[in-house]
Amino acid sequence: MAALQFELQAKDSGSKARAGKITTDHGEILTPIFMPVGTVGSVKAVTQQQLLSDVKAQIILGNTYHLYLRPGLDVLEKAGGLHKFNSWPKPILTDSGGYQVFSLAGTRKIKEEGVTFQSHIDGSKHLFAPERVMDIQRSIGGDIIMAFDECPPGGSDFNYAKKSMEMTHRWLDRCFTQFNSTEPKYGYTQNLFPIVQGGTFKDLRKQSCEYIASKQATGNAIGGLSVGEPEGVMYEICDWCCDYLPADKPRYLMGVGTPWNILECISMGIDMFDCVMPTRNGRNAMLFTTKGVINIDNKKWENDFSLIDDGIDCEVSNYYSKAYLRHLMKAKEFLGYTIASVHNLAFYLWLVAEARKHIQQGDFASWKKDMLGIVKTKL
Repeated sequence: MAALQFELQAKDSGSKARAGKITTDHGEILTPIFMPVGTVGSVKAVTQQQLLSDVKAQIILGNTYHLYLRPGLDVLEKAGGLHKFNSWPKPILTDSGGYQVFSLAGTRKIKEEGVTFQSHIDGSKHLFAPERVMDIQRSIGGDIIMAFDECPPGGSDFNYAKKSMEMTHRWLDRCFTQFNSTEPKYGYTQNLFPIVQGGTFKDLRKQSCEYIASKQATGNAIGGLSVGEPEGVMYEICDWCCDYLPADKPRYLMGVGTPWNILECISMGIDMFDCVMPTRNGRNAMLFTTKGVINIDNKKWENDFSLIDDGIDCEVSNYYSKAYLRHLMKAKEFLGYTIASVHNLAFYLWLVAEARKHIQQGDFASWKKDMLGIVKTKL
């Protein structure tokens, strides 16, 4: 059992992009990395075997809120934690459930103690306090666990964002107190990442970064972005935060984003990303490819028998044709959702691996410029 280690391996001369290696008790993660979202212990429509062989995922996410409600902690503990329950052999990161709880706007109440909310499944009432969320994440058993924070809605004014940030910091103290007074349950180390908040206000974000940095955690996250603010504002705040977070620890930008968002934020110094976009958009017929974005529903693909994408090393993308995938999507056949999801995830993992390669080669900035033009092209 050893705490998470981060080795900075290369820096890009033309930007703040960096390549690194995270080491956990469940293996290594080469950064920059994209993490598929497995909300309820599964990445929607994708098997764990596909995640390993086709997508080449190095770490996946689980969600505290959803797993707590179903299957519940009793089942997860009897299984020996989420790794044993879902048979995933590599690292897992669990989100604290804060975002999900706060999105239940009509059925939750925020107090200093924590948040009371009603289950979206059966309406039962629950309390998520920082201490409880740490204990729940001990039971789930993620290698990286997230602090319980308040995620203010996009467009929050300064006073709300400030109050919210200050409560997030107080909750963080409680998270660390509880985390440090408890032990992992399954014989491997868990690592607690704090989360920067502060809305779209630079002075608040700076305060939050400095507070988070003072905790000397093994890694740090930036939250509260990609919640409705303009893309340019998201980039500005992300770039600003990277300047105030420790350079020797991995930086995780939560819930972002499109392929172009990821490229831009890598150039600012972000190491870790997650987003439901590749799977959700895939199930809705949007494919991200090495030639551009495809809406596979469009009639133009009806007689296109070329491969989905021969530019990436993914068996699914190199096996089925665009016309066949379009047919499956039109027929609302489940296999279509799987093929589109596996392909999109494989593309995201290919993209960050290419970014890493070009950071190491020293030509990331010029490669990124060319790649931005491609990934934004609508075919």
